[in-house]
Amino acid sequence: MESYGDSSAAAGARPGGELRLTTRLTPQGRLLLDQADDAPPLDAGLAGRLRQAFGRGAGHGLLRLGAAEAGRHLPPVLAYWRPPRPKVTATVGGKALAGLGADALLDFRLELTLEGEPLTQAEMSMLLAAAGGLVLLRGMWVEIDRERLGQVLDRLRQAEQLAGEHGLTFAEAMRLLAGAGIGREDPAAGADPEWSAVVAGPWLAETLRGLRSPEGLALLEVGPELRATLRPYQQVGVRWLNLLTRLGLGACLADDMGLGKTIQVLALLLVQRRALPAGGARQPSLLVAPASLLANWAAEIERFAPGLRVLVAHPSALDGAELRSLPPGRVEGHDLVITSYGSLLRLPWLAARAWQLLILDEAQAIKNPEAKQTRAAKRLEARARVALTGTPVENRLGDLWSIFDFLNAGLLGSAREFGSYAKGLAERQGNPYGPLRELVRPYILRRLKTDRAVITDLPDKTEVKAWCGLSRKQAVLYGQAVEELAGELEGAEGIRRRGVVLAFLMRFKQICNHPSQWLGDGVWAEQDSGKWARLRELGEVIAARQEKVLVFTQFREVTGPLASFLSVVFGRPGLVLHGQTEVGAATDEVGAATAEARAARKPSTTGKAKSAASKPSATGKAKSAASKPSATGKAKSAASKIPATGEAPATGEKVVGKAPATSKASAREASASDEANALGKTASTGKAARCCHPGCRLARFVRGEGYCSIHWKMWSAGQIGAPGSHEPEPPRRR
Repeated sequence: MESYGDSSAAAGARPGGELRLTTRLTPQGRLLLDQADDAPPLDAGLAGRLRQAFGRGAGHGLLRLGAAEAGRHLPPVLAYWRPPRPKVTATVGGKALAGLGADALLDFRLELTLEGEPLTQAEMSMLLAAAGGLVLLRGMWVEIDRERLGQVLDRLRQAEQLAGEHGLTFAEAMRLLAGAGIGREDPAAGADPEWSAVVAGPWLAETLRGLRSPEGLALLEVGPELRATLRPYQQVGVRWLNLLTRLGLGACLADDMGLGKTIQVLALLLVQRRALPAGGARQPSLLVAPASLLANWAAEIERFAPGLRVLVAHPSALDGAELRSLPPGRVEGHDLVITSYGSLLRLPWLAARAWQLLILDEAQAIKNPEAKQTRAAKRLEARARVALTGTPVENRLGDLWSIFDFLNAGLLGSAREFGSYAKGLAERQGNPYGPLRELVRPYILRRLKTDRAVITDLPDKTEVKAWCGLSRKQAVLYGQAVEELAGELEGAEGIRRRGVVLAFLMRFKQICNHPSQWLGDGVWAEQDSGKWARLRELGEVIAARQEKVLVFTQFREVTGPLASFLSVVFGRPGLVLHGQTEVGAATDEVGAATAEARAARKPSTTGKAKSAASKPSATGKAKSAASKPSATGKAKSAASKIPATGEAPATGEKVVGKAPATSKASAREASASDEANALGKTASTGKAARCCHPGCRLARFVRGEGYCSIHWKMWSAGQIGAPGSHEPEPPRRR
């Protein structure tokens, strides 16, 4: 398309009057400027320069205007007049590498280009010697701003010199490509996108294309060892994980909960085992997860990939003394070693060897870079690292930095550098976080359950707000707290003021849950809490439908009273799971609930599905969903939420590679002496005895006649029979 100035448009305007222009395309394909009364007026200074420039004709006016307006911001109507600019172009990653990794060095090539074509040294010298404005080069007028072009060229020449001496690290190259100048000395910090460009070379461009669009990667053969059929998006995830780990780069699989992050990791392990050459040495991988999820991983492996050789390095599976001094030969020959975050601090041999893959489940556990378990995880050596989390950023961008410091150390700079960079992004206009998003995009794969392109056979998530009014007691306590807060804030400043506000926010949440949580009186009367009353209304409807419910709370101390209250509503005890639940007890309870749920889904002999009895469950780790506390007394009710549990303290050891065995039968426990029963312990082992109510795995209540505290209250209220009056529990399969 050719550009022509219409001299009549500018010269025909009344001197000193407003100049209103619009573009018009002629039948010959020429672009003209015409006056238009409905167009916005141009700046008075620009209008004057237009009249002066076109006083001697269109062609001469275009040349003069181009020279006068070089380096200025032109309005959109004149944008097509802007001549091309030379750009300092840096090309990184042109040569193929066997692997990348954080320490890989990439080639760096610098040149001056014009519309994508490189310029010769003589042409570069001519452009840099020009005074500015327009220069005729290769038959076209080229815009030159010698000062800005020289600054960019000097900056990138320094980067080229450093790359020649020490090599350009992968992290530096990625920051250059994304335009994210995180460090003060980072070459990308001085980049001027109008006069410079950083492009990936052929090999690196092809690699990044696979990382950013894994749908186009070649199919992988998992083999019959995986006893499941992967969904299409799960196949894409396995290919993406395999490419990143093969290159030695870290990967963050951030799929929504329930989309199968576990099975994608198992498929990856099987793929890499198949890729081993015949007779090749097998190097084990290490999986770190919260202690309460170790049995889940062991069960999933036994179900979907039983061919994997697994060692559970945790006190729930091995003797403590043996675990602390495990010989290296015991680890060799296994495909996967599973341990907990707490064990990283207690087992030094985990950090004394290199692993094939280092996988962190629930990787938000390392979002605090100062935590001991975070530092222990980052000290581990592995060929590649994988982080599994549904929330890579929970509250602040620092969470993202901590995870990426584990995955690809140095990519986001130091914590201080990244903090300064993130603060500067917030002050930018337009798309401030674009460079950061472009920088981390190749290493994060996130799919949502709400995306129909990912999965289509899931029901829509239904979220309903259940409003809870405050009881009279809650209203009084809330009002007193507000008055006390106002008094505290009068003389508070700085960090103390923030601390006061946070402390009272916690108090408001406790009061809105139940006054007894704030007062600590142990009463927990239903009529004292509007949220308790609303929960009964919801629970009775769920119980009548023979359905199940998960109740989340942020406070562990609420789980006991909440479980007692729900057991009355549902007429049976539920499961209680929190960070201090022993691994063995949690495994028994979750296993029993899972078996019951599977049995409920199996068709009966009449061809109709069996209906499982309602069973409430309370967990004290994740933030509240079904009964989220707030200062307004509002609670949110969300469907399809799964509790994320914290880590439990170390307990006794059991099997390797399998879920811990179930507890002893209640019939054997019933033979304990009366004295041991009064203490709530078995006579033989001294451990807490189980409740004698069929199906209950809670510990007996002291002097509770063999019942746990929940069933003892139900017996006292006449809701169940005396101990020993129940039908014996059928034997459970081990």
